[in-house]
Amino acid sequence: MKVVLENLEDFDEGEDFAKLLEESEKSYENGVIKEGVIVSINNEYAMIDVGEKIEGRLNLFEIKDENGTLVFKEGDKIQVYVSQGRGERPSVSYKKAIHNKKMQEKIKELGEDYKDKIIEGKIIKKNKGGYIVESEGIEYFMPKFNSSLRDDAKNIDKRIKACIVNIRPEDNSIIISRKRFFELDDKNQSEGAKKLVESGAIYEGVVKNITTFGMFVEVQGVEGLVHYTEISHKGPINPAKHYKEGDQVQVKAISYDEAKKRLSLSIKAIGEDPWKEIQKELKTGYAIKVIVSNIEPYGAFVDIGNDIEGFLHISEISWDKDIKHPGDYLKVGQEIDVEVIEIDSQNRRLRVSLKKLLDKPFNDFAKNYRVGDVIKGKIATLTDFGAFVNFGGVDGLLHNEDAFWDKNQKCKDQLKVGDEIEVKIIKIDKESERISLSIKDFTQSPAEEFAQKYDVDDIVKGNVIDIKDFGVFIKIDNMDALIKTEDLSPLKKEEIKIGDEIQGVVAHIDKANNKVRVSVKRLERKKEKEDLKAFNSDDDKMTLGDLIKDRI
Repeated sequence: MKVVLENLEDFDEGEDFAKLLEESEKSYENGVIKEGVIVSINNEYAMIDVGEKIEGRLNLFEIKDENGTLVFKEGDKIQVYVSQGRGERPSVSYKKAIHNKKMQEKIKELGEDYKDKIIEGKIIKKNKGGYIVESEGIEYFMPKFNSSLRDDAKNIDKRIKACIVNIRPEDNSIIISRKRFFELDDKNQSEGAKKLVESGAIYEGVVKNITTFGMFVEVQGVEGLVHYTEISHKGPINPAKHYKEGDQVQVKAISYDEAKKRLSLSIKAIGEDPWKEIQKELKTGYAIKVIVSNIEPYGAFVDIGNDIEGFLHISEISWDKDIKHPGDYLKVGQEIDVEVIEIDSQNRRLRVSLKKLLDKPFNDFAKNYRVGDVIKGKIATLTDFGAFVNFGGVDGLLHNEDAFWDKNQKCKDQLKVGDEIEVKIIKIDKESERISLSIKDFTQSPAEEFAQKYDVDDIVKGNVIDIKDFGVFIKIDNMDALIKTEDLSPLKKEEIKIGDEIQGVVAHIDKANNKVRVSVKRLERKKEKEDLKAFNSDDDKMTLGDLIKDRI
């Protein structure tokens, strides 16, 4: 048989296959299965007596097992396939005998009713006429024009389905067609899919292939897709985590797209929709027991029961904002109490919170600390307006203006996330649950340093560093002092420039708020008082009598 198949030349679909076989038989003598005797064995061959003039030569690899051990010895009788070899010596093959015997049994088993029976096998080799397909130890021949395959080496080892289209017992040949299979399959798939959908019944199927978007399941010879959203009421799940090829699953046909020839199957449609029960039984604010079913970096999924999962976001696990991973707090299989914070039946989303059932860290903080207390914390976040300092489960705000006496300095330029710092509590707002902090209170303000050197009414000088609508700022040592517009007289504000030196007297020192005011106007008054005082001093004293005595 192998001689016939391997010597089929390329032919078109319109050619008569039977005629081609008959013509090929004219050039080759068919072989027969005979019982022979092993007369001798050397390192390469076994010589077989098959009743011919000369013994046949059999390659030793044909009678060795998987371990390379001979399964026959000299004197053993052996079934071999005998055909005309080169010269007088017959060609003998043990494997061909076994193969032909299986073929004869298979042909007998198929009988007359073989047409369009489906076989599933693997392409093991290619010849000029087509492909050899092996299935359950039987080799089938598939002509090239019936293969619906591109003619390339990638087809070897490819698994296919095909229909039996012809049997030639005299040649031990079974011819198959993949093209015919597709013709029948399209029709069967369409009719079968419609019946499955119309019945509305639950069927047992076999998982044939698993992809990222779902899995293909074969039901009564019809293949359909179970989309990953149709596996569970929990929501989209990865089918590869729950199923493998060959698994038996119960499915229900839910739709068939005639144009796309696509059958949609569902596993979750078998049971009642648990979201109906959720809508009846659960309300936002309810506390329920759940089991942690899956942990991801962004949160945890919890099993509520009835094929429903809730989502516990990482921000809802603890009042501590410094959570690196949910796995540091939870483990799969753990039973926890949570509060329902959202039920979205339309989008089938249920969110829960663990921290809402825990005591608020702010309440504990307010019980244990008072305004004025000095405590240590870690920088959790830096912003343009300051830094948030973490004390475990609660954060306090260190505003820029409470961190530095210099208004140009900012926390984000001076501190780093993770730094441990000592701070002073300056406010605890229980209503808004806010904590205000300070570190500048630990250092002397520039106004306090100024007050150690100057008193109110002391004369001071400074250069103009800024001009505002409400006045002028001058720099005195390390202190920015304000001269209000009304205190500039007799100076004219419109004539003042940055860098000008202005003299005035200290009008006010606010140590707590780090403010100093200077007044030019007050300096002028002071000078007038001093001039008047000098004028009225004892050395220059003049009475009314002195003024009029010369006139009397």
